[in-house]
Amino acid sequence: MISFDVQYMRFRVLAVSLLAGLLWMCSNWFTPAALALTQIRLFDLSYHDCPPELAKGMVASGGPQAANCFIVTGKAENTSGKPVVNADIFGRIYDANNNNVMENRGRLGSIEYVPPGTSDFELRVSIPVNQPTPLQLKQFKAAGFSGKVRR
Repeated sequence: MISFDVQYMRFRVLAVSLLAGLLWMCSNWFTPAALALTQIRLFDLSYHDCPPELAKGMVASGGPQAANCFIVTGKAENTSGKPVVNADIFGRIYDANNNNVMENRGRLGSIEYVPPGTSDFELRVSIPVNQPTPLQLKQFKAAGFSGKVRR
């Protein structure tokens, strides 16, 4: 026969284990939706020169080197069914000689608001003047949150 103290300890261990499991499950159910990163597909990419008012005085990031201004355009596909805010754009841009024009930079910019479905987007980029065109736009994608994120 098991003593009362041993039975009480077994009951206590079982109760604490069940409570811990229940709290863990509830924490997963009540996690705010903003914490879920939403992937956005970017496609139909192209680029064109910036209008003169945007291009005036452009310099390349990282120094006072002169730069050309381009607007990258394309389509953004949000399949989440919810609007996405502050979607970071990632991708690679290569020059005509297949050189990476933004070395050590995976994040190129952001899209402030991406509605559900397919929508247009644009991104302004500065490319050093010594990088020959045409540019090659590769591995573009975006990721953002379906709720407001403090920045």
